[in-house]
Amino acid sequence: MPAWLFTLLAAAFVLYTDDYVIAGILPELAADLGVTEGQAGQLVTVFSLTVAITAPVAAVFLAAVHRRRLFTTALLVFIAANIAAAATDSFAVLTVLRVAAALAAAAMTPALFAFTARHAPAQKVGRYIAIVSLGVTGSIAAGVPLGTWIGGVLGWRATFATMSIAGALVLILVLSTLPRSEETHGAPRLSEQFRILRRAPISLGLLANCLLMTGSMMMLTYLAPYLAATTTAGIEERALAFSLSGIAGIGGIWLGGIATDRLGANRTLLIGIGMIVATMIVLWVLWTARPAPLPLVLVVATLWGGMAFWNSPAIQARLHHLAGPVSGQALALNTSGTYLGVSIGAAAGGGILSAAGVGVLPLTAAGFVTSALLVLALARSATRVPVTG
Repeated sequence: MPAWLFTLLAAAFVLYTDDYVIAGILPELAADLGVTEGQAGQLVTVFSLTVAITAPVAAVFLAAVHRRRLFTTALLVFIAANIAAAATDSFAVLTVLRVAAALAAAAMTPALFAFTARHAPAQKVGRYIAIVSLGVTGSIAAGVPLGTWIGGVLGWRATFATMSIAGALVLILVLSTLPRSEETHGAPRLSEQFRILRRAPISLGLLANCLLMTGSMMMLTYLAPYLAATTTAGIEERALAFSLSGIAGIGGIWLGGIATDRLGANRTLLIGIGMIVATMIVLWVLWTARPAPLPLVLVVATLWGGMAFWNSPAIQARLHHLAGPVSGQALALNTSGTYLGVSIGAAAGGGILSAAGVGVLPLTAAGFVTSALLVLALARSATRVPVTG
């Protein structure tokens, strides 16, 4: 496999770690800057919303920019923002710097997957996307814990400093491994880009991803209270559940990429979504039979975690093939839908948790995921209809 593929994996790992790692250093950061932990938590919100809003815009207006140049510029902004974040004493300034880092991530993240899909052999698109996607699960399984440990031992500023160093290392890899000469693909006119992206197979696929992420992240966000209510799990057992889910996610992404290449995106998504719905129903049954055996709950939760990430290569490979010359823009919209789904899942899940209790969450999540499957069925039907105009 080409060296640039592992460079893009490293880039995804660093970018997603930078997004998630704030959660691990919230107490220290809040105390040092004189804000509440709730206020400090808004740094995560600001980052996620910035990526969700600007990723599609960046993909459209930066479509004709050479990828090597785009990655280099974005990484320089990312490095500078994290260096400044490590030095500031102002929460307001830190908020602005998080926006700057998010803008760099918004410009770069969808382009990582678009570049990968475009340069992968036709029969290995799913596997190549899966390799880059390992950076996402790797950031959860290893990057965030490592960044949290650094913050706990050396202070939260050291975490940001470490992120800037990691960004610099990725920049060196980009300059060393990405081709200097790349076939340029002239971006279609804006009207043509919007016309392609509005097509039902693409727009419905984007909606399905958002619904799928809403259901998956709703349960993941509130997995700890579910475990506390359903089993006798303590803090250590809850930590084990998250670790197992992260490890399963790494395996799920890789196997999902292989399945995408061998079975096709649609069949792979049918398997993945069907398994998620099944695990949600089992989690609900276990809640009704509480206290449920902890090992059984951990097995089901781990299987669900793996299948949640299994779908990612198929979703992105499907969009890449359907969008053609605007696959980068389609993947950028998919990134926005992912972040939007995470936000909706957390917000809706919190409301349900307060109003009806944790037992309703698995069935609600299953409902969102099932609706994603129905929308994908409509999208598949739409692909059989000739597109005119």
